[in-house]
Amino acid sequence: MKKKYSLILIILFIGILFKPAFAQQDSQFSQYMFNTLFFNPAYAGAEGFSRFQLHYRNQWTGYSTSNSADNLGAITTTNFSFTTPISRLRSGVGVYVNQDKNSPITNLEAQVSYAYHYPLKNGKLSIGLRGGMYNNVTDFDKYRFVDSGDPLISTGRQTATKPDLAAGLYYRTEKYYMGISINHIVHSKFTYDKVSLINALATHAYFTAGYNLDINYEWVFTPSVLIKSDINTYQFSISGLLTYNRNFWGGLSFNQGDAAILMVGANFGKDKQGNRPFRFGYSFDFIIKGVQAKARTSSEVILSYRLPNFIPTARTLTRTPRFRQH
Repeated sequence: MKKKYSLILIILFIGILFKPAFAQQDSQFSQYMFNTLFFNPAYAGAEGFSRFQLHYRNQWTGYSTSNSADNLGAITTTNFSFTTPISRLRSGVGVYVNQDKNSPITNLEAQVSYAYHYPLKNGKLSIGLRGGMYNNVTDFDKYRFVDSGDPLISTGRQTATKPDLAAGLYYRTEKYYMGISINHIVHSKFTYDKVSLINALATHAYFTAGYNLDINYEWVFTPSVLIKSDINTYQFSISGLLTYNRNFWGGLSFNQGDAAILMVGANFGKDKQGNRPFRFGYSFDFIIKGVQAKARTSSEVILSYRLPNFIPTARTLTRTPRFRQH
């Protein structure tokens, strides 16, 4: 019992050991615990069933600059994913398409993950690799430059597509999970018409962990943490979800240096196997730091569908007089 609560305390307070500064380059998700495939390729097929998921985020809703002519709005992120196990090969596959719009910059990535699942003690250890393409579009006309006469200033919309690679480990049991991954291993560089202008994908490391604490037969409390690092600096998100009857949940989260977050959600519907295949989740962020340069709120929605497990039908036995024993 002491070991159980020690693990929960580690999850709840691990983030305070890290530096607060972190330059966000990858997409941000408040409901990170439901979008593990984005952070770690080893999650592919780890649930043991197939799932489609749509994840939409509107960050800093209603944001506008002091200059209305800029026409700059909130950051929006759309993520569509699919993951499925391949039981015969003890592995899984996952794919996702993620679009991140930050007014002058639009990033679009299409990624394919493969994970091998190895039974270990009471759980499953997954080793995953991910490869894909990362497309960057930058509209230099939306920038306001301090020195408009600088010869290095680019103009117009410029686009480039580069390869991308990630790797990760993920361990999962009925009670807890943890994972570590590294994204943008190849450190792709986007160059523009001015040779000296180079925008590189910084390598990011992610650590995730969570624990399911059974309060009683109906209620489960799940603390979790996500730590993000670009090797030089760190940022953490920490949350606690309370789930009722495995179908309804609510909780709070804190994103370091940004916001306090309220989350609610439910599983609904019913398939032939008795599962509730649809998942809906909503989170509301209230910005508590840097409000001078941000709008006060952010919102996020998840909608997913779990496919029924494939159960092979028994082969019909055909008896013939020739092979029947007397």
